[in-house]
Amino acid sequence: MTDLATLYELGRRYREAGDPTTAARYLTQAAEEDPSSRAVLTELALAHFQSAALGKAETTARALVELDPSDAFALTLLGRALARQSKHAEAVPYLRLAAVMTGSPEAGDALAECEARLT
Repeated sequence: MTDLATLYELGRRYREAGDPTTAARYLTQAAEEDPSSRAVLTELALAHFQSAALGKAETTARALVELDPSDAFALTLLGRALARQSKHAEAVPYLRLAAVMTGSPEAGDALAECEARLT
């Protein structure tokens, strides 16, 4: 059995190297060992998002938001996962909150793009 730190590091490295599917396998194991680790769940949500496993990305991002509703990155991940599934109305509140919290142009752009698809 591989320890949590090793699983996390392998998952992070595979994701950063452009292999999010393999990363998700390691990170899923890490999340099973520590389901409240925000670092593990963030990497797992990103791996799912990057591999277009959008339902899994949404579920993982929702878990992150439940753990810390003030996590602007988790809110952005959730909003973007919802938007990529064409759940624009559901995505807007998360993206709006993230945009206000961060003030970043990227968050504002994601929100504007999502809102434009609603009209």
